[in-house]
Order: sequence, then structure tokens, then C-alpha cells
Amino acid sequence: MKDWDPQLYRKFETERTRPAKELLAQITTTDALHVTDLGCGPGNSTELLVAAWPQAQVTGIDTSEAMLTQARERLPKCDFLYADIQSWHPDTPQNVIYANASLQWLNEHDTLLPHLINQLTAGGTLAIQMPDNLNEPSHRLMREVAAQASWNALIGAQALDRKKLLTAERYYDLLTETGCEVNIWRTTYYHVMPDISAVISWLKATGLRPFLAPLDDAQQNAFLEAYHEQLSMAYSSRADGQILLSFPRLFIVAMKKHT
Repeated sequence: MKDWDPQLYRKFETERTRPAKELLAQITTTDALHVTDLGCGPGNSTELLVAAWPQAQVTGIDTSEAMLTQARERLPKCDFLYADIQSWHPDTPQNVIYANASLQWLNEHDTLLPHLINQLTAGGTLAIQMPDNLNEPSHRLMREVAAQASWNALIGAQALDRKKLLTAERYYDLLTETGCEVNIWRTTYYHVMPDISAVISWLKATGLRPFLAPLDDAQQNAFLEAYHEQLSMAYSSRADGQILLSFPRLFIVAMKKHT
């Protein structure tokens, strides 16, 4: 798949950073010395961690070289590494592991989350925020358009196979069984968009990527036209002409108990 587009991703940076701030606000650790941002992107979330723990060694990891380049330019004093979250193993146990809008791209959470807890110090915190929007019209309609006969053979089944999150109850059990105290909640954001094209611009940087990747430019335009038509029927303009993009997110803060 083509690498991530940092500029497109940052077009809605304020909206994307808001849940990152709200996740950070629920971390009670005050004296962290080793902090890692999993899936750091262009460094907008990493910047929050540096401000929260200025004394810490803050490291960002990602599998996008384009994102890492932007992050290094933004925060030259931080370490940014190319690494896969599922096999990541830091040299030093971490006080805080922070994963804002990254783990939803990975499967096997039943083994991934215990692996991440194992990378924490006693009393350390794993903080996670994941979009939980696969059933929203924005994402359901991606799959419905891609499943049409004219697109199915071109796009393939893999794009349709984004894994659903586990239930909140399963995440709670999974993390308490590893010896953590767990705070878990869900928030639905309603992002104000000027029009349907803005909704598509938001999603082109993230959720639409697997659907567009197999297509050439002309095919991408045709797919987006069909998607735009479906979105226009699902999202009506509000009284002021704006569109409300409903965006549920799941938050988890797990503190590893001292033994």
C-alpha cells in the first residue's frame, strides 16, 4: 500500500488531536522517565507527551517513513523509530505506553495487549484510544460501494476485512487478568464538516486508504464519486448547512499493579 500522506492527515489535526488530549488527561502518572508513542504519525500526539513529561525520554514508533520524517522535523530532540507495534520490544521497561488511533489497524488484540503490558514497569500505564466506527455510515458505505460488482474484483476482499474491536467487557477482562486497574469508556464525537467532500477528505487519510490503494487515479475518482453519492443520502445538512460526522471512539487506560 502507498505510504501515508502526512499533509492530508494533518488537514484535520485539531480534530484528530482532541481525543489524544482527552486520553492523556486520564493518565495519573506524574514522574515518567520512559514514554513511548505507538503509531506516532506526524508527531502531534508525541508533542503532547513531551509537554506532559518534559523530563522523560519520549520515543515515537511508526511503520510510515513519511510520518516519521514529519515527526523528526517537528520534534528533533525525540527518538523516532521504524518499528512494528506487534513485535516491538523496548530495551528499557516503559512508564507510559501511549497508543492513540493506532491499535485498531492491528489484529490479535488478545495477545497484543498482554504483550504491551509486559513492556511496562510496575505501576506503568498503557493508554489506548481506538476509533470504533465500523458501523457508522461513513465506514459501512465504503464497504457497500466496494462490494458492488463493478468494484469487487478491483478492490478485493482484504479491504473489507478490517477487524472489529473486541467488546469493552472483553478488553476489561483481558487487562485485569494481566494485573491491571482499568478505566474504560466510549465517547462519540460529532465533527462539524462543511460538506460531504470534507468528510471524504478526512477519510482519504485513514479509513479509505485500503479501498483506494488498488485503484489507479481514474478508478479512484470514480469510486469516490459513487461513495460521495451514498454519503449524500446518509448525511443530511444541518440548519446551518454543515454536516455532522459521528465518530465513536473507545478509550482504555490500564495501570499495571505493583506486585
